[in-house]
Amino acid sequence: MEVIEVLPKLRMLRFPVGAAYLWQDDDGLTLVDTGAADGAEGIEAALDGELRRIVLTHWHEDHTGSAAELAGRHGAVVIAHRLDAPVIRGEAVGAPPVLEQFEVPIREALPPLPPAPPCRVDREVGDGDVLAFGGGAVVVAAPGHTDGSIALHLPGPGVLFTGDAVANVGRTMLGVFNTDRARAVRSLRRLATLDVDAAVFGHGDPITRGAAAALRKAAAAAR
Repeated sequence: MEVIEVLPKLRMLRFPVGAAYLWQDDDGLTLVDTGAADGAEGIEAALDGELRRIVLTHWHEDHTGSAAELAGRHGAVVIAHRLDAPVIRGEAVGAPPVLEQFEVPIREALPPLPPAPPCRVDREVGDGDVLAFGGGAVVVAAPGHTDGSIALHLPGPGVLFTGDAVANVGRTMLGVFNTDRARAVRSLRRLATLDVDAAVFGHGDPITRGAAAALRKAAAAAR
């Protein structure tokens, strides 16, 4: 795992597949996503304060894999959208992606990941709810990747956590492996209307300046 300082209060934890993010407030840390099930040890090595909450952008195993272990060890509050919460808890099975033709070889090239152990969800959220970090993080429903995919918008510092609704691999683009591409495109277009300067992604490099323009370009190109 590689630790990258994105902004003074924000670090990226880059894994072989995907990424998680640590946001530092005066009263502790917020972890956005948790990587795969073998990532807890590396994440704990990056903690330099109390882990107060874990926000899961969606249920996929590269985002929730270490959530149960970290939540159990640190007593952190686990937060997810109400539609993905049953899958994260192990009470339901998530819908598989509907692959576009160009996505098939990408999917086949990915290394297999261990399944995510079921994890408690302490708070179920929906569109417009506000979380107590980053000066008030607004939950933005971004369905299409999964039914309960969310992004997190921090209006004060102008930061957007996109989850897998957007990727930034070579260029800013619609995320892949969606359950409903049309809904995913609509979600991307909504995210592109937000007032942001920096954006971080479930997959790909962060954008620390000028993110709004990159999102608008991606939205215009998405079909």
